[in-house]
Amino acid sequence: MKGSSTHARFIERVCTYGVVCAFTVLILSPQTGCPKANSSTPMELVYPKSTNGELFPWNELRLPASVRPVNYDLSLTPNLTSMTFTGRTIINMIIQHNTKRVVLHSSEINIIKATFQVGEGKSVEVKVLEYKPWQQIAVSFPGDLKEGQVCVLTLDYTANLSHTYDGFYNSSYNDKTGAKRVLAATQFEPQAARKAFPCFDEPAFKATFLVRITREPEYIALSNMPKAKTTTLPSGMLEDEFEQTSVNMSTYLVAFIVANFTSITRNVSNTLVSVYSVPEKKEHTQYALDTASRLLQFYNTVFDIDYPLRKLDLVAIPDFLAGAMENWGLITFRETSLLVQNQSSLLDKQLIANVVAHELAHQWFGNLVTMRWWNDLWLSEGFATYWQYASLMTEFPQLYLGNVFLEERFKAMAKDSLNSSHPVSVSAQVNTPEQVSEMFDSITYEKGASLLLMLNSTLPDGQFRKGLLEYLRQYRGSNTVTDDLWNSITRVAVVCLSRDSLNAEVESVSDMMRTWTLQKGFPLVTVSRKGGEVTLTQEHFLLSTDNTTHTSSLWHIPVTYVNDSCSSAPSCRQMFTLRNKTGITHSTSWLKLNYMNTGFYIVHYGDEGWAALIDALKTDVSTLTPHDRASLIHNIFSLSRLGRVSFRQVLSLLDYTTNETETAPLTEALSQLSSVYRLLDKRPELGLVAYILGHFGPLMDSQDWGVEESVSSQERRSALLEVACSLGRQNCTDQATALYEQWTNSNQTNRIPGDLQRAVFSVAAQSDSGWLSLLDTYRLTTYDSEKRKILQALASTQDPRRIVWILNTVLEGGIIHTQELPLVISTVSDGFVQGFFSSLKERGSRMRSVQEALETIRLNQHWMDRNLATLRDWL
Repeated sequence: MKGSSTHARFIERVCTYGVVCAFTVLILSPQTGCPKANSSTPMELVYPKSTNGELFPWNELRLPASVRPVNYDLSLTPNLTSMTFTGRTIINMIIQHNTKRVVLHSSEINIIKATFQVGEGKSVEVKVLEYKPWQQIAVSFPGDLKEGQVCVLTLDYTANLSHTYDGFYNSSYNDKTGAKRVLAATQFEPQAARKAFPCFDEPAFKATFLVRITREPEYIALSNMPKAKTTTLPSGMLEDEFEQTSVNMSTYLVAFIVANFTSITRNVSNTLVSVYSVPEKKEHTQYALDTASRLLQFYNTVFDIDYPLRKLDLVAIPDFLAGAMENWGLITFRETSLLVQNQSSLLDKQLIANVVAHELAHQWFGNLVTMRWWNDLWLSEGFATYWQYASLMTEFPQLYLGNVFLEERFKAMAKDSLNSSHPVSVSAQVNTPEQVSEMFDSITYEKGASLLLMLNSTLPDGQFRKGLLEYLRQYRGSNTVTDDLWNSITRVAVVCLSRDSLNAEVESVSDMMRTWTLQKGFPLVTVSRKGGEVTLTQEHFLLSTDNTTHTSSLWHIPVTYVNDSCSSAPSCRQMFTLRNKTGITHSTSWLKLNYMNTGFYIVHYGDEGWAALIDALKTDVSTLTPHDRASLIHNIFSLSRLGRVSFRQVLSLLDYTTNETETAPLTEALSQLSSVYRLLDKRPELGLVAYILGHFGPLMDSQDWGVEESVSSQERRSALLEVACSLGRQNCTDQATALYEQWTNSNQTNRIPGDLQRAVFSVAAQSDSGWLSLLDTYRLTTYDSEKRKILQALASTQDPRRIVWILNTVLEGGIIHTQELPLVISTVSDGFVQGFFSSLKERGSRMRSVQEALETIRLNQHWMDRNLATLRDWL
């Protein structure tokens, strides 16, 4: 799933920021009640009570392993007028070991009738018990069901189409005539298949599925597999039967849609690839089809296993909370994550390509090979994130994803530097809906991807891919834990601890990578010099000072470095593994560690080391690669937050950036300075605005406002101008106002370049007339990428009444769809304070996202206390 990642990331990627995530999770997460028990408690207290008052025959959130589903036969009839549906679920199952009960999941479903058949015996009606807090149902038997027996459970039921964004939910949109159109779609990850049909709703319970959908003739129905046949019923309704899945699937990957959509198609390597949308937006689907077709061929080749289904649908849904969802054969997207005009900027197309690449990678990592349980979600999401960048950098180099991946690694470090972080592979309890939802975050996505990048950069060429192919071949169709991955790679690859062939040592991939996945956080490597000898020391990089839980373990760090004799070419890179608290190497005048920032650690060079690097950059900017320069900027700001360097040293490093022209270091410097400016409560009297504009003003003023072809140039220009306009630089606001007036006066035919739209719209939104005209445009435009930028601009207003109006409107889901809630909150959330979180009820205050938000607020306060006086004097 994308979008991002927090869950709750799907509540989407904005939930990387604790304030937004905490707010949206609290609004949208269900409450779970759990009975407590111990071995000495009487039976009636150990087992909870069913809704009918009888004891429920199971007392754990996880299902028993005594029964395994083999096949589901699903028949569903949605009524898009009453917003209800009826269903019949037939589950063929096999008994794994003797048991007197069958326990599975069901939520918000009214079961009308249930029958049970053992082997070739007679089907008999049975009573179904329900325990709602755990969303479980059960059928009990007086005698044992025997190991090896084949059984069939048939359940007839009714339910309402969900009015939230999970389960089998209803949605609507207005067509080009203004008429309201309705549809029904699914979103089952992580635990909502149980809202559409009773099922064993855990990833390890894989089975095959046969789906039938009854619909009215004006709609089409889609599911994971191609349609096998359509039958006209006596009522005039049509029943579509889809082929039984040719692969075993986890329930969260099942999907079906009933809607009035249209499509374009292409045959790619014996797979029919289609992109579906509402009819009015069919012209915006071509780029997604081209991208998906090319990436499918790439993944077929690089994974050496062909995509196993005969069709692959990509569907743009008008009302969809997640960025996208990797349902096997039926990938669902937000319209803004799939649809784009052919004439749109490459920066807009970069977003679409990113999401498509992520979801297609899931067809292998997540779908073909699935994590056993949600505590190892990174085996799905970390891999999909890694391959979205790896595939696009190979197949679409013009989209220049290297800078985006670098920024995402920096964001993951920001989260992982908090005490409220968690290991990539969580060994602690992950059982409740809240605990499962909180796994969908930047640690799982971006840190997971970062660790894979580090490992690939550490292994000899080709061994990383060879290990992954071993993993895919061995576990295709089944479920895994993290150790299965490391063991597969270890079988074909080893890590060299030294480049010195005379003293070479090796260790297994498992030994190294377990130090990264089983403990939270990451290391700080401190460099100290004595003569020509350099000592490296590692410790846990942790920003918090209160209630901290430092890790006691060390990391096995693949330290890469360059020095003053050879520093920018890949061939300059040297490497050794730091396994202990300290290690010794040798150098000339200076060292730069973590070449190209492929390692997940931060480096402190000490006063002498920083001074040498600063002098080197002032002498020649190109001494280091752009990513290494961005890495230095990121590291020194991080060390400032930790209190290891003064803000004066930070500004001393930034002195070189008056000669900087590359995108990655410029955007990192502007991002960090903008964060400090927000910490200072946007007070211009402290001098930071004058510093930023004085430092970068000439480069800001030199930007062209016409069409720019290069993605890297678009990224650089948008970063510079968005900061310039937000800080009120006259040249920027004048140019933005003029461009906006040309656009409105031409009835929006004189296009604003896509990378400039956020800056231009945000300037316009600060005036009454501009805000109102943007709102009118938002109501009418069908260009999704443009619509999203307009909404961000509308939410950036400083008028409290309009902020309240936007929040109310998005919660009502009328003009602004409720799916945009996270985006709106992230834009206006500067006003949240610690009191909001402190007042939360106990359930909310235990959530990791809330703890993250509180911790971030406290750290910001500490930083202000420590640096405000120095900043005031220095600036």
